[in-house]
Amino acid sequence: MEKKTFKRGDAELAVYENSQGLPVVFQHGLGGDEMQVAQNVPAANIRRLTLECRGHGASSLGNARSFSIRMFAEDVLAAATECGFDRFVVGGISMGAAIALHLAHHHPHRVAGLVLVRPAWTFEASPDNLEPIRTVAALIRSHPIEEAKRRFVASEIGRRIASEAPDNFSSLLGYFDRPDAVAFASVLADIAADGPDVPQAAAAVLAVPTLIIGNRQDAIHPLSCAQTLTDIIPDASLVEVTAKAVDKIRHFTEVQDAIAHFLASKTIRSFVPS
Repeated sequence: MEKKTFKRGDAELAVYENSQGLPVVFQHGLGGDEMQVAQNVPAANIRRLTLECRGHGASSLGNARSFSIRMFAEDVLAAATECGFDRFVVGGISMGAAIALHLAHHHPHRVAGLVLVRPAWTFEASPDNLEPIRTVAALIRSHPIEEAKRRFVASEIGRRIASEAPDNFSSLLGYFDRPDAVAFASVLADIAADGPDVPQAAAAVLAVPTLIIGNRQDAIHPLSCAQTLTDIIPDASLVEVTAKAVDKIRHFTEVQDAIAHFLASKTIRSFVPS
């Protein structure tokens, strides 16, 4: 992947692109980066663009506030336009899935296909399943980091996540360990309280082939979110994969296989030129 720097206002954003195949814009989750996308998306026969959102990876936070799915989606669309992606398949993981859904609704003329991996949102802002992230952000903002981490581990919500979804628990602890944890807490709080800004009625008329990937044993990305989106979006299919908490290697292999099959379909190939 080639790395470029893309300027949006006072934010310096990192953009990664390779140059051959079907155009695919694919976004990471909250706290993720381009490497997370590379774990989930097959490399063959696609021209992939990934923007590391503000405060993620090599991208700066900038001074614009508050952070939102809309802000991140507009950054992604601007980067895609700058790099010559006119019509493309858009996808993402968790927060990236919310960004992709936002783009599919608000910019349908640009989107030829939709891939939602482990969606954490359906249509409402501040869903209950993101309460652990809002809790982490609040603790980081109100206590020294080590105390904030201890309080979370000892809390009822921390103990529940550790028991029910150990992979989620590990990711949540990672927010405390970031060198920019205090600054990044604003991103966590704002995004976990936001939503994709796509009403259910709008999703029900999306005219785009859609792949949705979900798994069990995931408290942040419940399979019910994936199922709800599949039930509402007209041309959507659901693939259930092995949970990361069970077998990470198998999880990534199954996600990549599902995406590769979707991108190779005649329907997608007829919607967008390679």
